[in-house]
This record gives sequence, structure tokens and C-alpha cells, in this order.
Amino acid sequence: MNNEILQKLKMVFPDAITEKQVIDDKTGKISFEYVLKEEFIDTLKDNFNLANDNQAYGLNFPGKKLAKLVASEPSYKTLKLKSGDGVNEDTTQNVYIEGDNFEVLKVLKNAYQEQIKMIYIDPPYNTGSDGFVYNDDFSETQLEYWKKLGYINEDGAKLVKENSENLKGYKHSGWLTFMYPRLKLARDLLRDDGVIFISIDDNEVHNLRLICDEIFGVDSYISQIVWQKKTGAGAKTKGFINLHEYVLCYSKSVSQDIDIEIPYSEKTKAMYNKKDEHFDQLGYYATWPLDTTSMDERPNLRFPIKYNEIEIWPKKQWLWSRDKVEKAQLENKLVFNYNKNTNSYAIRFKGYLKNEDGNSRNGKPLSISIGPYTQEGTKDFESIFSERDIFPFPKPVSLIKQMINIFINEDSSGDGIFLDFFSGSATTAHAVMKLNAEDGGKRKYICVQIPEITKSESEASKAGYLNICEIGKERIRRAGAKILTEWKAKQSLEPDDLLTAEVQSSEDNLPDVGFKVFSLVDSPLYQDNGNIDDDSFTQDKLDNLNVDYAFNDILYHYILRVGVTLDKVVTSYQRDNFNYAITERKLLLLDNNLTQAIAEQIVSQHRQEIDKLYYTVNSLDVFTSYTEIDGIAKRHNLPCEVL
Repeated sequence: MNNEILQKLKMVFPDAITEKQVIDDKTGKISFEYVLKEEFIDTLKDNFNLANDNQAYGLNFPGKKLAKLVASEPSYKTLKLKSGDGVNEDTTQNVYIEGDNFEVLKVLKNAYQEQIKMIYIDPPYNTGSDGFVYNDDFSETQLEYWKKLGYINEDGAKLVKENSENLKGYKHSGWLTFMYPRLKLARDLLRDDGVIFISIDDNEVHNLRLICDEIFGVDSYISQIVWQKKTGAGAKTKGFINLHEYVLCYSKSVSQDIDIEIPYSEKTKAMYNKKDEHFDQLGYYATWPLDTTSMDERPNLRFPIKYNEIEIWPKKQWLWSRDKVEKAQLENKLVFNYNKNTNSYAIRFKGYLKNEDGNSRNGKPLSISIGPYTQEGTKDFESIFSERDIFPFPKPVSLIKQMINIFINEDSSGDGIFLDFFSGSATTAHAVMKLNAEDGGKRKYICVQIPEITKSESEASKAGYLNICEIGKERIRRAGAKILTEWKAKQSLEPDDLLTAEVQSSEDNLPDVGFKVFSLVDSPLYQDNGNIDDDSFTQDKLDNLNVDYAFNDILYHYILRVGVTLDKVVTSYQRDNFNYAITERKLLLLDNNLTQAIAEQIVSQHRQEIDKLYYTVNSLDVFTSYTEIDGIAKRHNLPCEVL
């Protein structure tokens, strides 16, 4: 149909136009164009029959079958530790992964399934611009992208019943094909009480709601938060000055009622710098419920709460009367969280809380967040980088901290694993470290970022950062060092603990500002004749396997396979040129040329440190059998498994 006519119809009948696959008469290939909907054509032809209206509500787009298919396919990638690229690698529980997040999510699935407390992502918004992280113009073909991942060959003929031209997305279809499998994999990683936050703008918020409804379930929808990211200044968009974005929130399971906890903050502390005699005498203060609505002194709201034989006083004064507070405590509605680092208690009431900035009521966060503004994200970044403009518009640290603090378990407010698989400049890592330093939490992060090459003319490239990962890692290093310095300075100002002899020293409570770095690489265990991890892989295929690989190239392939997460300590050893590792009381005999004698020596040496033995199908030398290794394990009363 003539495009001019189509555009005129669109003005009169906007609901009649859609994007659809069409066959080019000249090339015979499939492409995407704006076309008339079939039901509109039927109406014009007077063929509209309500009796045949059996369509179900849902989201359909070209490439959806492909998106579902590739999400369920196994990965032939693995992770390799980049030793020396991180900080405090032997002790840290934080992880930074370089690689395409789609493959990384697959690789993490075995060990991290139902382990993640919260996911935050800031994906490409499909604005049509050439984004800094991933190409943000999804009207262009995704063919080369899928080729790179290996889902189609150069002829586009690998996927059954899927022609390569089906991967050519137009506007929304390409973006949906990109996002759908990633969200599907992400859901599997969330704990039953886990949540996901997704930043997005007007371009795709409607489609994101639909795919999240399908993947997480309509009943798992929590909120579409409107985030006012700037004040009145800004570009005009179709008659309006655009000041907002959105943050979609879904839970893993059916949405439940939530409370929030507002930890003691520097903002609150600055408001009440009057000398507090009770604080000086007892060394304890409470951080909720503070009366921040008035500076008036009200002596009747100054009283202690007794908890574990300790009197806890408010920093200024309580919001409630003594009778109301004591009633809440008697009904077991107060949750006391002690912070050894600051020698203080954060007190949360189940059901009601008033945030110091007014952004919560009745214990619930508001669906509108006014700030923090975008420029605060830039300030966060530039506070640790002397170079300017090397990363555009990073999200504010305080925005991520707000989301982390929304969902608090009564038994574990400051723990859990927090995943960001569109890490960008590593704001999430910065936020987790800063929050842990403030409240003594033990949260861990996993940041995933594709090493997107910086453009030669960009400020990032001029500053020596060749890809996005180098920016993110350097930010974590600098932010971590700054956070640790500020934390140590703060400890020297804290009062001595006069009441509790069991409190550990400050050095024992250092916030974790380290991280280990892993890169996504091709697994040497995958060959053209099959994947060694596939159920269909048979013993007769072993002769064709490549066994010429380094121990470190396959170490984390098997660590993840046995269900050990990347934050755990892994100790590597060598005996008679045979390499092996122990982690979480699991002995991994992974190297080539394992003999019966070496296996016996290793097990005898480490028997008190291990609970199970693992070895690989191709680790045995030509003179050693499965039976002999199994026999060693049996003699030592040790469970044994062949990988």
C-alpha cells in the first residue's frame, strides 16, 4: 500500500495500523512495515463476524517465539576469574562480570536460581539514539547481534522454523525480542520474596508492563513508580516539558503487603546536632520514629524504650506518646536492628512509618518519587572522577538506595544478593557499598556489563577507558576507597560501647568494598560434537573432546555447576602437577591425568576439610578407571559424583 495513503489512514483510523511482516516482491525477503490490521480490512470488506472473535488478551510481536526459544537453550559459555583486576579478591563477596548479560544470566542460573533478593536494571530505552551502552536504536536489524551469540549461522538457518529475517525488528518488536528472554531468565534467579525494579521511559513502558505481566504474572505487579528526575528545565516533548521516567516493580511471587524501613541517615543526623545527655551517657540512640515535623521541644515525647535490659533513647524525641509506643512493643510490633558500627539501634514499626522527606505514609512507599534528580547522579560520579563527561547521565546513588530499602525482611534487613545486569557505570555497586557502610549491612552485589567499546571521539576514550567495563570497575575501586576512608573516620568519632562487651572491634566490621572480576568466555568443554553437560552427551563422544585446556579455564564452569556461588572462597592446590580446588567443603578434581595414587593422596590430606568429592569424565588418565576413584571415596566414607 502506498505509504502516503497509509499515513492518511493512520490519521483517521489510528487503531487500524500495526507493524507486520511482509514479503518484499523484489527480494523475496521478510521485512517489517506499517500495515493495516487484518480485522480492519475485514471490516472494510464487510466480513467482520463477532462469532469468530476468539482472540485472547496478550502481547504478540514478531520474534516472540524466538525470544522464548533462545531463553531455554543451554549456554556454551563459562566464566573465568580475572585475577588481579578486582579489590580484596580473597575476602570480598561482591562480583563484577564482563560479558553479554543474556549469556551471563544463563551461566548463573544453576548456582543462583532463587538466590537473588533484588534485581535493578536500567536497560536501553529504545529512544532511537545510538546509546552509550548497547545500541539503543532497535529499528535496526538485530541479525548481527544474534549471529554473534551463535543462535544463527551466516545463512540464518540454525533455528528451526525461524528465518533469519524474522530477527529484523521494527521499532518495538526488536526491543521486545531483546528484553523478553533476559527478563524470563531474571525471574528464575529471584528468591520467592524477591523483587525486580526496572527503569524505563515513555517509549517502552507500555510494552514493558505487558511482557512483565506475562513473565512475572499480573498478580505479581507491585507498582509503576513515577520518578521526577529533574526540575522545570528540560527539552519540550510534544508540547510538554518531560520531567519524569518510571520504575516498574514486580515481585517473584504474588504481590504481598509491604512495609519500609528508613535507616538513620546523615540528613537526620544533621537536623539534630544538639548535645544529647542520654546519648553521651548510654551510647545508644534510636532512629525511629523521630518527630521531624517540628523543632518544638516536647518533654513528654522524650523517654526511653527498654530492650534487652538496655534503655534506648530517641535522638530528639519520639513521634508517639509513651503509651502508644509501649503498646506497640507489648504487641511485638517493634523491630530492633542493632548497628555495631554506629553503636545504635534502627527501630521499625510493622505497619506505620513516616519518612523524613514525606515520601511515605502508613508504612508504604509512595508511587511518586520527587528526586533524587539526574544531576545528583552526575555529582555522585564526578565526586570520585576528576575526568568530566566520561559517562552520561548515571543514575543517582540515592535512587538505588531507596529501592534497596523498600523491601525489608523482618529477620534480615541488611543482607541478600543484589543483581544489576545492565550495570553501566556501576551505580548499584556504589549504592550497596555505601548503604552497608551506613547501616552495617552485609549486602552483596553482582554487576554485569557488556564490554562495549567507547567511541574514539568520546571523553571516555580520551581519558583512557577503552570500554564501559573499565569505567565501571574504576568507579567501584574509587568509590570503595572513599567509602572506607569515610567509614574509618566516622568510627573514631563514635562513643565507646559502655554496655555490651561482645561487640567486635571496628576492624572486624569493615564494610566490604572489594570485588572479584569474571569475564564471559567460550567454554573449552563445548565442541562441535556436543556439549559435555547435555543429557544426550554419551561416553563414545569423549574421544573427540578437546582436553587441552588450562585448569583455570574450566574451574568456575564446574564451581557453578555444583551449585557454589561466585562470592564463596575457592582455594586452589597442586600436587604432582595435578591441579584441584576446594570450595564450600567440596573437593573438585578437575585437571587432566588424574591417577589413583594422586586421588588417594589428595583425599587423605584434605579429608577433614571436605564433605563431597567431584571429578570430571575426562580428568582420569588412561590407566585409571571410575571404579578406582569411587573406591577411594568409599573407603574414606565420602560421597562422590562424576561431573
